[in-house]
Amino acid sequence: MTQSLEVVSLEPTPDQWRWSFGGGEPLLTVAPGTVVELTTEDCYAGKVRGVDDLPSVVCQFPYLNPVTGPIAVEGAEPGDTLAVHLVDIAPARDWAVSSTFPHFGALTTTHSTAMLHEPLEELVWLYEIDRERGTCLFRPRRGGPEVELPLDPMHGTIGVAPASGEVFASITPGAHGGNMDTPEMRAGTTAYFGVNVPGGQLSIGDGHCRQGEGEVCGTAVESAMRTVVVVDLVKGGGPAWPRLETDEFLMSTGSVRPLEDAYRVSQHDLVTWAAELTGWDRLDALQLVSQAGLAPAGNVVDTNYTMVAKLAKRYLPGATAADGVHERLRATAAAYLAQR
Repeated sequence: MTQSLEVVSLEPTPDQWRWSFGGGEPLLTVAPGTVVELTTEDCYAGKVRGVDDLPSVVCQFPYLNPVTGPIAVEGAEPGDTLAVHLVDIAPARDWAVSSTFPHFGALTTTHSTAMLHEPLEELVWLYEIDRERGTCLFRPRRGGPEVELPLDPMHGTIGVAPASGEVFASITPGAHGGNMDTPEMRAGTTAYFGVNVPGGQLSIGDGHCRQGEGEVCGTAVESAMRTVVVVDLVKGGGPAWPRLETDEFLMSTGSVRPLEDAYRVSQHDLVTWAAELTGWDRLDALQLVSQAGLAPAGNVVDTNYTMVAKLAKRYLPGATAADGVHERLRATAAAYLAQR
């Protein structure tokens, strides 16, 4: 690496995994612009390794969804914007797992959706991961054709410490980020988080080889990951809810219940953001987003649901988000990948 490119590694041991956002001391402190190579374990903490490993038997509840971190960023203060660019997300193993949980998911009875019918049966699916070909193989448990799916690695859980000294379980999404489970959180994306505590305290986990929108059964193709991020800092301008930027899109998130309020939060934030970036009146921004916006679901299974509001940047003439940090971090990522 060149001297101007600061690269550090973070590979926590199991006793260093965290199970919450907030309340923990940082494992690592970095300067803005640092490239961080890190590892994450899957949501089962690596204990589900085959179809006979039922999570209810091999996992220790509530110790699910471990995250790597926190990572403190020098100079980050409440009200600032922490920018996290996902450079690379790669499965760490040649297998991954998914499962149904009896009381977890969008199509079963849960503790907050009480039904008289029996909960879903607990089953585990083992996926073969071919990293060279970029595929994962779905094998049905009870007969029928196998299906080869393309890899689309992402992180379901990423965020910062919450405000007001609060601590949230890592399975919970909210204004701090957390377990949003949006497939948009893939390599090439820059995520923006409002800083709530000194250092920001970034944590990342819950790697998915791929996931459908909504994560309807409650789990994705879950995998340990080797991930590279660039972290940076924009003074001021901290968003109320996590925002995302890619080369083509701007996105806002909302993570609450019920689902329609998560939709409203994300759409409100995107309309407000579009108005700020263009100088449009808020109702003009509302009209444009209404006609050109997209609304992919993140999750409809967690303690809060997540919706994403998405708008192509080509519809925002002259707009530059977060002082152009996405373009700068893309350049840093390209320099890192060229020299790796």
